[in-house]
Amino acid sequence: MSNLTRYDPFSIEPVSDLFQGLFRPLRGMALADEPDLASMKIDVTENDKAYTVNAELPGVAKDDIDVQVTGNTVSINAKVERSNEQKDGERVIRRERYSGAISRSFSLSGDIDDASATATYQDGVLSLTLPKKAPVGQKKLTIS
Repeated sequence: MSNLTRYDPFSIEPVSDLFQGLFRPLRGMALADEPDLASMKIDVTENDKAYTVNAELPGVAKDDIDVQVTGNTVSINAKVERSNEQKDGERVIRRERYSGAISRSFSLSGDIDDASATATYQDGVLSLTLPKKAPVGQKKLTIS
């Protein structure tokens, strides 16, 4: 009896690693000591009267944060500009600069009363309190 096996020319270990590595996304480009600003981490909680949103925005100035509420959609935008320079005498040893923007939009299950919504920013955490709109009662129409 004969056994058939499939031959994979890329199964040789060095060649396999080379070709598999070509198709992986680039990782590790950000420096380890910088916070990950590419993804804004948020927590959303709800009670009977309001939604509470906590968003992590480390190192962002309060004036560079923009929050917009439209209906049941919340949009958080932030601009980040950083420059860190370490010198040894007159020669630059290391120079790191980062500038960019980050944004996050999400929808909530109910409409938000944007007139009484509040936002605070402390220790790199943006806290939003978004009161729910009172439900609109149904109106019965009389047929004439």
